[in-house]
Amino acid sequence: MSGAKQIRTQIASIKNTQKITKAMEMVAASKMRKAKERMNATRPYASKIKNVINHLAAANSEYKHPFMVTRAETKRVGMIIVTSDRGLCGGLNANLFKAALKKISELQAQNIEVDLSLIGSKGMAFFRRISGVNVVSHVSHLGDTIHIAELIGSIKVMLDNYMAGTIDELYLVENEFINSMTQAPSVTPVLPLPAEASEERSHHWDYIYEPTAEEVLDALLVRYIESMVYSAVVENVACEMSARMIAMKSASDNAGSLIDDLQLAYNKARQASITQELSEIVGGAAAV
Repeated sequence: MSGAKQIRTQIASIKNTQKITKAMEMVAASKMRKAKERMNATRPYASKIKNVINHLAAANSEYKHPFMVTRAETKRVGMIIVTSDRGLCGGLNANLFKAALKKISELQAQNIEVDLSLIGSKGMAFFRRISGVNVVSHVSHLGDTIHIAELIGSIKVMLDNYMAGTIDELYLVENEFINSMTQAPSVTPVLPLPAEASEERSHHWDYIYEPTAEEVLDALLVRYIESMVYSAVVENVACEMSARMIAMKSASDNAGSLIDDLQLAYNKARQASITQELSEIVGGAAAV
């Protein structure tokens, strides 16, 4: 019965693991609902400020903010990459890293250097092993409830570098929440401001600025970049919880299948042991 005993021990161990994965699945499902509520609460502001910025980008203003000017040559590019602090969320971070590395490889093939601003522990753990990139800022352990004040430092580093001419373009690499089952990585250009929205409009707007165009745009455009990054981080939390819920459900289902297989093997081993014992009893009786 030694083989059956080992199988019984394995079954007990897998059942304990299954209890843990089911508990983590329920916790992730609960946190996902709250994260989706926060994500949906940020979207109206992000959408409205984006519309305002698109209008400003299409306006015939005498003052052109540096964020709106495309530079003649791109020598160095900045990337803000949003990842999670914890694992056990399936391929969420791995897919994001693939998208980021693809973009980095395209830039390096054009002899363009890359600076990274990393949000999340997983991003720092991954990119510290990647050669050819320069990590200029990093923030992690933000928790499930994100506060904009915790992100401003990393964002400001990139914006200051852009204003100083250290970087010529800025990208945001994030996970997009499509639904509870699907999260997709994306690489979004942030600076200079894309002019694609202005091409769709049949006419342009002009504005009267108070106090001045420079002061208004300086404040508004920085808030716009901060809102983009903040929305990306909030959305990434919802993606993380959804991915973890799916991953833990898959782990629980796999544990159940493994338990069934082991239970069948245990029954066979037990039946073989009983058959052997009966054979020994019958053989002993015949010998007497």
